[in-house]
Amino acid sequence: MSAPETVDRVLLTASVVVLVIAGAALLTRIWRGPSMLDRAISLDVCAALIIAGLGAKSAVARDPFYFPIMLVLAFLGFTGSVGIARFIAVRDRPGKAVRDRPRTEEKPE
Repeated sequence: MSAPETVDRVLLTASVVVLVIAGAALLTRIWRGPSMLDRAISLDVCAALIIAGLGAKSAVARDPFYFPIMLVLAFLGFTGSVGIARFIAVRDRPGKAVRDRPRTEEKPE
């Protein structure tokens, strides 16, 4: 093996190790996340980690087969995170509690 191939293998191995560590940290955040927003962000990061993992596999195999799959996963991750963000924004709107409270009739004096 030549020097560039050795460097290539070391970098790819290091990237896979970093992805596995990030995946473990991600699973703990999903499990222990104190809020729904933390879990939603973690699921978005999960999609990014899957895309990065597919990119590493594609680099190891030197095969561009996974590029369209990565593109579709990126689109699904983006639309999913936008949908969750809109849901949380509507749910946590500050004026909602005031608007939903029943009005009391004020009697003129």
